[in-house]
Amino acid sequence: MSSVSSRRDELALSAAGLCLIGACYGLARFAYGLFVPAFRDEFTLGAAAAGTIAAGGYVVYCAAILASSTLTPRLGGRAVAVAAGSLATTGTLTIALAPSTPALVLGVLLGGASTGVVSPALAHAVAHTVAQERQGRIQTVINAGTGMGVAIAGPIALLTQQEWRAAWLAFAALSALATLGAALRVPRGERSGEREPLLPRPLLPAGSARLTVAAALAGVASAAVWTFGRDLMVTDGGLSEQGSTIAWILLGAFGVMGAAAGDLSSRYGLRAAWTATALVLSGATAAVAAWPGSLVAACLAMAAFGAAYIAASGLLLLWGTRVHPRSPAAGVGWGFLVLALGQAVGSVALGAVAEASSTRLAFAVAAVVAVAAAAARPRGVA
Repeated sequence: MSSVSSRRDELALSAAGLCLIGACYGLARFAYGLFVPAFRDEFTLGAAAAGTIAAGGYVVYCAAILASSTLTPRLGGRAVAVAAGSLATTGTLTIALAPSTPALVLGVLLGGASTGVVSPALAHAVAHTVAQERQGRIQTVINAGTGMGVAIAGPIALLTQQEWRAAWLAFAALSALATLGAALRVPRGERSGEREPLLPRPLLPAGSARLTVAAALAGVASAAVWTFGRDLMVTDGGLSEQGSTIAWILLGAFGVMGAAAGDLSSRYGLRAAWTATALVLSGATAAVAAWPGSLVAACLAMAAFGAAYIAASGLLLLWGTRVHPRSPAAGVGWGFLVLALGQAVGSVALGAVAEASSTRLAFAVAAVVAVAAAAARPRGVA
């Protein structure tokens, strides 16, 4: 493995990766949920349709992460990272200019694809250019970019008020800047002509069944807030645009705290950390459903959800490396892929529940699913 020349270069890689993850995940993918009320009005969408569109982004993510896992070793981390940023920029710009529902869907799909492409690229760059003892910390910092991106999306939404297209134009500009930063600061990493396996080998070693179940359930449970959280606060709770957006900003800001997932696991063990995190996720989801019209309750619940979700994704990363010690990158990819599949299923299923009954009931269902995720805690891993 070749190492970067200095700690300054490692800091530059961390900053570039943080910004690129923020653009792909926080803006191109998860900001969709922030604008569901506006999209429903503009394109006359029902809850089921809004959920199905969100699910499309998650499904494309799954296909993209498989493709990126194969292409990154061949093309290098920088080239694939720039491709991810380009997809995020194109996706956000497409949404900003969307004249119809099909164009909106295309933008969401491109944004979803960017997240699948970016993760293996940055993981490859870190693995091949950072000293092993510092890789975990840098990966954790980069992973926290999701929370940063979500937190940035909120103020932009507040500044643009009802002009949601202006917000997405701003997202496109920020994504373009993040892409430029990746082109300048993400190292190419080692390249190989060998094709790496798409899935871990063996596919299901000891402990992988629990990892798969937990990731899927966490995905289903988290889909409620990511897809319908702000819509619930505005439509059912009657919160103002400003109040609900502030709650969304707190979701992202406290999501950055999820970078402490590694420290939680080291101190309390992966089993205890996962159980506690999933239960916080459940409680936060239930609280949003119980008091959607209370600004204080909504802000507290969304902040707790943000911290719990990013921590949970970080714990899945650690869990995957321990279940698949021979192929840690593939193990991480498997956990994230199943998480996204769960979110896709959850967006469609919870949207159907919301349309057939109520959005609050859909959130109650999601909270119960999160408890089930807590019960599927690790066994036989440290």
